[in-house]
Amino acid sequence: MAKKRAKRKATKTKRKTTKTKRKTTKTKRKTKKAFGGYSISFKNRDETLEQVFGKAGIAPSEMTKKLWKFIKNKKLGHK
Repeated sequence: MAKKRAKRKATKTKRKTTKTKRKTTKTKRKTKKAFGGYSISFKNRDETLEQVFGKAGIAPSEMTKKLWKFIKNKKLGHK
């Protein structure tokens, strides 16, 4: 005994698409103090990277040492 399946009519339902507009507000952000209490200002500096680090390739650890030496010599650090 074979059962007959009822055929469904294919109906298309339209969904309403509503786009919600997001409000865009511009907020001025306050400049935060440096994390750890130490800030370095490089404003109005004329030195290039070659002058600070040299022309030869160096390791990142050496880069850090040379950068701190430069900061201390030029007195760029502020607590």
